Amino acid sequence: MTDTARTTLHDLDDAGVSVWLDDLNRPMITSGDLQSYVDRGVLGVTTNPTIFAAALAEGEAYTDQVRELAAEGTEVDETVFALTTEDVRNACDVLMPVYERTGGQDGRVSIEVDPGAAKDSDRTVEIAQRLWSTIDRPNLLVKIPATVEGLPAISQALAHGISVNVTLIFSLDRYRGVMNAYLTGLEQAREHGVDLSTIRSVASFFVSRVDGEIDGRLEKIGTDEALALRGKAGLANARLAYQAFEEVFSTPRWQNLKDDGATLQRPLWASTGVKNPDYPDTLYVTELVAPHTVNTMPGKTLEATADHGELRGDTITAGYAEAQQVLDDLERLGVSYTEVVDQLEAEGVQKFEASWAELLETVQGELDKAGEGKAQA
Repeated sequence: MTDTARTTLHDLDDAGVSVWLDDLNRPMITSGDLQSYVDRGVLGVTTNPTIFAAALAEGEAYTDQVRELAAEGTEVDETVFALTTEDVRNACDVLMPVYERTGGQDGRVSIEVDPGAAKDSDRTVEIAQRLWSTIDRPNLLVKIPATVEGLPAISQALAHGISVNVTLIFSLDRYRGVMNAYLTGLEQAREHGVDLSTIRSVASFFVSRVDGEIDGRLEKIGTDEALALRGKAGLANARLAYQAFEEVFSTPRWQNLKDDGATLQRPLWASTGVKNPDYPDTLYVTELVAPHTVNTMPGKTLEATADHGELRGDTITAGYAEAQQVLDDLERLGVSYTEVVDQLEAEGVQKFEASWAELLETVQGELDKAGEGKAQA
């Protein structure tokens, strides 16, 4: 980060918030843009099927590799695996100096298991192991959705020494289940003789989607009291998640693991781009500042934060009572928290499955074109 202007990204780092970029594609790596982000203070990268689908649908960056794979008769699933793992491996190499400088805490790149396996624990673990061994970089995080079936898969992956980014967390109850799965996985890893200090994990708690769903329900109610609660649920939910994080990681169970070299599973604020243009574009960044957290931002939000984000210190821990009051007020108005978070989890899995299907379709089209070109030649 030498020879770069100091921005809010550096201030967030000082406040204990690691800034990660929620985007990745091959041109970003080959052009040096990813390195430029790192130079400006970005400490990690997250990806998902939607991001890969968009990357592969644009430009010619993947054409040569697709042609080579087509010539070898590679099926579409294996082609997608080859394309995405190459990108993530190369991104891991770009981020490796950050990984080394931060003692393994940051410099992380995430790749998600096939979302079609979200309801299959054994298959999820199998895919996680293959991603881990194929990419073969210590700064990889394998993303596993926090479905009910995902919880045992998280523990099993961790028990094998795989670092995990737990994704698609919307509810406080499920988040507690995720933290329990993390501790269970560490305990199992210890039994297997795995060095606990080599295992890292983040828990990706989604923010703006909560407001997107609840704001719509509040607008249907339409009273002044209901409308006054718009834009408050996502932050309240995240703040109460951080309260739960503080509770769990101050227990004797955690201390026992920490004494054996384990590290905190940090809360990661995901879905931090505002959906409502009336809200400040840095809302889910500046209002969620506390130590031991990660904020993964789409490029637009990251640029806005660097340009005009204003920090006011810790904006989480003093607001627990107010956050709980927001959720209580919503229930009183007839907005069911449980119904909302269950719906968002189901929609989240469906969206990733749809993006994965789009990704497969896009790559199959490229394989077909490559095959036609070969035939004509």
